[in-house]
Amino acid sequence: MPETVLDIGAWLIALAAILLAAVAAWVVSVIRRDVSIVDSLWSLLILLGLVAYIPASGAAGARVWLVTALVAAWALRLSIYITVRNHGQAEDRRYQAIRRNNEPHFWLKSLYIVFLLQGFLAWVVCLPAIAAVSAQTPSGPLASPWAALLTGLGLALWLIGMFFETVGDWQLARFRRDRKSADAVLDTGLWRFTRHPNYFGEALLWWGIYLVALSAGAWWAFIGPLLLTFLLLRVSGVALLEKDIAARRPAYREYVRRTNAFFPWPPRPLPQAADGV
Repeated sequence: MPETVLDIGAWLIALAAILLAAVAAWVVSVIRRDVSIVDSLWSLLILLGLVAYIPASGAAGARVWLVTALVAAWALRLSIYITVRNHGQAEDRRYQAIRRNNEPHFWLKSLYIVFLLQGFLAWVVCLPAIAAVSAQTPSGPLASPWAALLTGLGLALWLIGMFFETVGDWQLARFRRDRKSADAVLDTGLWRFTRHPNYFGEALLWWGIYLVALSAGAWWAFIGPLLLTFLLLRVSGVALLEKDIAARRPAYREYVRRTNAFFPWPPRPLPQAADGV
């Protein structure tokens, strides 16, 4: 297995590039009075971190091209999807709540509460991609049976994750366009098996990239997908979106009772009411 040593100087250059982009986006958000643009920026910050690291570290080889292609495909699709979805919309209600809770001077506080924080998190999340391209030998991802196995498993997880995220987003967009009432719940397609197929897919594809990093000897890069999974489950993903959704949409309560929040699983049957009740 090749030796993998993280180039700390190049990693710090990647951080600087990410934070500069985050500050530029913050300036735009102040002008527009809309910090929702950070959602479109999130995946691009991760891609930027990788792209900045590669020339600074001198990384080269087949694994560099493979990982860059995987991250770019994910980042560009997600950013385009969110940008199109949010076009012409008001600031997301999640950020409106953050704005209300941090007045006065939210315009200044948002620099570190939203943009610099997201930039730092993106820097950590991109760690497996950076680690994967940091192998100190020119051998590629198929250099040994062990590396080939891990790379193959990683690509399989990435493909499954990309499928869940892409198809889940498409099904959600179609549902929002065609639903008949505000209380309707999407419980078909991938959403029949998990309440958040797009979040599950995002976590899964990054664990796939971690396996590619592991094929390069970077076992320690699990910090990135672990942090991302935690954020999706407990911070900015499932927990935040479902904080008050049952109060706003009562039909969602039944959906929660029968459907897993994150990991896909066949829906649970609801208990039947007893006769005469």
